[in-house]
Amino acid sequence: MENQRIAKIFSSIGEYLAMEDVPFKPQAYQKAAAALDIFPQDVREVYESKGLDGLKQIPGIGESLAEKIKEYLETGCIKYYDKLRREFPVDIFQLTQVEGIGPKIVKKLYQSLGVKNLDDLEKAAQGHKIRTLPGFGEQSEENILREIAIFKKQHRRFLLGKIFPLAQAIKKRLEALPEVEKVSLAGSIRRRKETIGDVDILAVSGKPRKVMAAFTSFPEVEKVWGTGLTKSSIRLKEGFDIDLRIVKKNDWGSALQYFTGSKQHNIVLRKLAIKRGLKLNEYGVFQGEKRLAGRTEEGFYRVLKMDWMPPELRTNHGEIEAALKHQLPSLVNYGDLQGDLHVYSHWGRGKASIEDMARAAKKQGYHYIAIADCLKGSSALLKEQLKKQAEEIKKVQKQIPEVKILKGIEIAIPKNGKLNFNPNIFKGLDIVVGSVLSFFDLPRPMMTKRILNFLEYPFVNVLAHPTNRLLYQREASDLDLAEIFQKAREKHILLEINSQPERLDLADENIRRAVEAQVGLVINSAARSPQDFSQNEFGLAQARRGWASKKDILNTQSWGKIATYLRKKG
Repeated sequence: MENQRIAKIFSSIGEYLAMEDVPFKPQAYQKAAAALDIFPQDVREVYESKGLDGLKQIPGIGESLAEKIKEYLETGCIKYYDKLRREFPVDIFQLTQVEGIGPKIVKKLYQSLGVKNLDDLEKAAQGHKIRTLPGFGEQSEENILREIAIFKKQHRRFLLGKIFPLAQAIKKRLEALPEVEKVSLAGSIRRRKETIGDVDILAVSGKPRKVMAAFTSFPEVEKVWGTGLTKSSIRLKEGFDIDLRIVKKNDWGSALQYFTGSKQHNIVLRKLAIKRGLKLNEYGVFQGEKRLAGRTEEGFYRVLKMDWMPPELRTNHGEIEAALKHQLPSLVNYGDLQGDLHVYSHWGRGKASIEDMARAAKKQGYHYIAIADCLKGSSALLKEQLKKQAEEIKKVQKQIPEVKILKGIEIAIPKNGKLNFNPNIFKGLDIVVGSVLSFFDLPRPMMTKRILNFLEYPFVNVLAHPTNRLLYQREASDLDLAEIFQKAREKHILLEINSQPERLDLADENIRRAVEAQVGLVINSAARSPQDFSQNEFGLAQARRGWASKKDILNTQSWGKIATYLRKKG
C-alpha cells in the first residue's frame, strides 16, 4: 500500500511541475509513479533490506527519487511535495483525474476562480463561471460537468482489481494477530463483483478488544468511523471503507453466509426457509427456538436441502434452483489456466522484452504464452516486423524451453471489418487476435456487421474484449451478441474474457450466454508487464460468475488441444 501512496505523491508532483512548464521532470515523476504502482515488492521491505541502493534498483527510480522515497518511509511525508502544495493549494491529483482537465487548466481555474478541488470545479461549472474564461465556452463547461458526473460515478465504487489486493493485505494483517482464530473477506468482494463499494471482513476471536484496537490502528488507516467489540469501521488512505465484524465460533458459517449476500440471494433463501417453517439470520437456521445449523456455511445450506454454492454465484440468477436440484456447475478454478493467448511485449504496447514475459509466465506456472503485439505499418513493414520478432522468439524459446512461446499478432479491426492489406503475411503465425480499437459507438447493425465481416477471415483465432467496454469510462458497444456467438462457434473462433480490471470483458451475464451457446472462451491478461499476469485471477473470477466450467475455458488445456480446436476452423 505504501507503494501506491508514494506513487500518488509522485504523480501529483509531476502534475504540479507540468503546471509550471518545468521540462523533463514531470515525465520522470510520472514514470516513477507508474513503476511503483506495479512494483511487486513492498518498498519498505526493499529499503529495510537493501537501503538506498535497493530503492535505486526499482525501474524509473534514480538517486533523487530514491531519497524522496526514503524520506517518506522515515518521516511519513515528502517536504518537496508539501512545498508545492503550499504554493498551489489544489487537489491536483483529483482534479486531473477528470477527463479534459490537465495541469495548466488547473492552474488557470485556480488563479481565475479559486478552484481547489472537485466540488469547487463543479460549482464553478454549474454557476456558468468557466464559460467566461478565455479559451473556454459553453460547450467546454458542459463537457466538464459531464466528465465530473462520470468521475463521481466511478469513485463511488472501486474496481475489483484495484481494491482486492489492498483488502487482502488487511486480511493478512488480521490473520497474523495471535488473538484471531478465523478471518474471511465477505460481502461483494468475496463474491468478486467487478466493482466494490466497501469491504466487509469477518473474524472469530475470544479477545475482540485487542483485535479491534489493532485493526483501528493499522498504518493504512486514515480515519476511524466507529469502534466496538463486535464491529469497527475504518477508512483506508486509498479512500475506501472496511467494516470488521467479530462473531462467535458457533455462528461463523451463518454469519459468513449472511454477510456475503447478495441481498436478493438472501431474500429468496429467507422466503424458502419460511415456507419450510424455519427462520434464518446471521446467527443460524432455527426451527422455533432450536438451532439447526450455523457453525459452517455447508451446514447452513444443507439444512435448507441445497448444495453449498461458490460465493461468485450468489446473485439470485438461478443458483438457488440449481442448488436445490443438485445441479450446480463445476466452476473453473483459480489455478486452472495453463497459458495466456494475448500478451504484449516491447515490440508493441508492452513494457518488457519477450524474454521477461516468458520468464514471468514460467513463474506463474504457465506452459505457453502468445506474443500478440498490435504492430502497425504497410504489409511489407508488418511482414518484416513479424520476421524479426519470430527470430527473437526462436532465440528466447531456446533459453526458456518450459514455456512454449507462440507467434501471434493483434489486428485492429477496421471500421467496416475488412482489411486493406495482404493477409498472407499472417502465414506461419500460431494465433491472430482481433480487437476493436476505434469507432466504439457505431450503430448496432454497423458494429455487428463490422465484427461479423472480420470473423469471416480464415486466419482469425481470437476476438479480444468483445464488447469494448471500459468500466466507468466507456459503455459497451451496441452489438448483437447472439449473432457474434453463432459466427464464432461456426468458425471456431475463441471469445476472450479480458482480465484487465478496467475491462473484465466479457461481462458475467454475457459469459453465461456464451457458455449456453457453446462458444469457445479464453481468459487472457493482455499483459503489458510481467506483473500483469496476476490479473488473470480477476478474469477467472469473472468466468466463475458467468457459470463457466474448466471445459468452457480453452486455455485451461494444453496448447496442443487448443491448436486442434483452431484447426477445425471452417
